[in-house]
Amino acid sequence: MAFPVLLAVLGAAFLHAFWNALIKRGSDGYRGMFILTLVQGGIGVAVATFHAWPAGVVWLWLLGSGVAHAAYKVFLAIAYDHGDLSRVYPIARGAAPMMVLLIGLFVLADRITPSEYAGILLVGLGILLMARGVFTGGESRQLLPFALGSAVATASYSLIDGMGARAAVSAGQYVAWLFIFDLVFFSTISLAWKGRTLLAGNRREWASGSLAAAASYGAYAIAVWAMTQAPIALVAALRETSILFAVLIGWIAFGERMSVGKAFAAALIVAGVIVTRV
Repeated sequence: MAFPVLLAVLGAAFLHAFWNALIKRGSDGYRGMFILTLVQGGIGVAVATFHAWPAGVVWLWLLGSGVAHAAYKVFLAIAYDHGDLSRVYPIARGAAPMMVLLIGLFVLADRITPSEYAGILLVGLGILLMARGVFTGGESRQLLPFALGSAVATASYSLIDGMGARAAVSAGQYVAWLFIFDLVFFSTISLAWKGRTLLAGNRREWASGSLAAAASYGAYAIAVWAMTQAPIALVAALRETSILFAVLIGWIAFGERMSVGKAFAAALIVAGVIVTRV
């Protein structure tokens, strides 16, 4: 992976942790995710007007991506209602690179070096160790199925979007339309399940959700572009360094405990990033 691409992916990782923190901070995580999706979809519509319509097989990738992104948001919002940012986030994000790596062995033609494999495994191990407190700290285990469901959805859309963006005219075109599809699926599910009360957020919720939407859109646009420049599994793993930023935000902004175990897991993640560059 070229150094500029690496820096871009790490920047996207920060933006990803930032928007998750904004959603977690809100009074209603699901409403925050709904507002984020509405604004995100609006950005997608605006950007799509500057690109040609997708052609052929790209529509199938977009359809699958819309379903996977909607599932990811449903699971993540519910998980945040049951656990801390520094617990839900590592589980939801940590399992995904391992899934992408294993599935990618059979469906992707990307060439990944032994050092990159080692780096991906270290990153995944470090992130999963971050989540150990849910078993040892007496925290609610109700978050686990939803966080793991989010991980499955993340692995799915990482693979779908990496291949879909390569088939599209450009990453910008693809990202704009994937968020339009995401808006259609997630808003339909949400309104049918939660009703119009989701639209009743106050000014602060709409402002926070809109800022989160801009950060989320930028973060994923960078990630999808990176997948057209580097192996998908490698980009998917490096994106998960966002856990470092999430832990710091949880510690500084939310007063979550910084333990020795978290520090050790963070060190493993950093080591994984370094190993991928060897």
